[in-house]
Amino acid sequence: MATALSRFAPKKVIVFSRDELKQFEMQQVWPIDGPWPIRYFIGDVRDLSRLKRAMEGVDIVIHTAAFKQVPAAEYNPFEAIKTNVLGAQNIVDATMDSDVSHVIALSSDKAVAPINMYGATKLAADKLFIAANNYKGWKDIRFSVVRYGNVLGSRGSVIPFFQKKRRGGVIPITDERMTRFNITLQQAVDFVLTHLQRMQGREVFVPRIPSYRIIDVAQAIAPECRIEIVGIRPGEKLHEELITINDAMGTLAFDDYFVALPTVGHIEEYLKSDMGKAGKKMPYGFYYDSGSNHDFLTVQGIKDLVQAEADQTTSDAKLDFQTVAL
Repeated sequence: MATALSRFAPKKVIVFSRDELKQFEMQQVWPIDGPWPIRYFIGDVRDLSRLKRAMEGVDIVIHTAAFKQVPAAEYNPFEAIKTNVLGAQNIVDATMDSDVSHVIALSSDKAVAPINMYGATKLAADKLFIAANNYKGWKDIRFSVVRYGNVLGSRGSVIPFFQKKRRGGVIPITDERMTRFNITLQQAVDFVLTHLQRMQGREVFVPRIPSYRIIDVAQAIAPECRIEIVGIRPGEKLHEELITINDAMGTLAFDDYFVALPTVGHIEEYLKSDMGKAGKKMPYGFYYDSGSNHDFLTVQGIKDLVQAEADQTTSDAKLDFQTVAL
């Protein structure tokens, strides 16, 4: 975090969430009276009036709030809708009623051809942010979406789950064929910040990232453990998708990312812009999913990534502590 703040030197960073515990924990490392201009606001994206107050004087909004546990969303669908869909609408309304100029919303691979409630709500949220560009009126504001796969080692992801299960000597695998996309936390952060500078509005930015086989992750994390096949859970896919065949006609390919746009007409307009000139139209029939991806992590590659992420976390923690100490 210190690196990002030094690189961009923002006048202020506001952390807006309803989780006072996590905000308290962050303040132990990043206090409000420390060397960086960080502020902490308690609030919920369901609360439009609170959002509007929090948006005062804000230029850029990165929307990451979500009700994202698949089983919990299946069991509590109305709550998922309130946070993921109505909360997204509140973000759109609050930013358009303020002086915000750039809004990027974080999406999920589960929003593509969704088969569960979480994915359906994220798809609806994506559509709201893209459509917001149509009715912003005279406002100088842009709305775009960033969509990627699983963040390596994030809360609730497979790696910490396997690390915990390793102690029992058995690793549960849903299906030996299952694959997922992978992106590190630093790559995800860099991708968002890079496209804040590139966005023109209406784009869904998708990174070109490697896939991994779930069974390879198990071998990398706990090679000594017994594998137990437990079956695919309700609402779970064998392979995750980031671009479907039907999205292809509105997709442009760049060296390290894709841009999905609402219509072919938007593609023609985008290709004329400075950011779009290097884009290549994708043919109908193209799709991008974790199973057919050409880039797969090996078992050793997964081990190296997990170790590198652990080393980076330790390094960041030391740097943050030293920054606060100063």
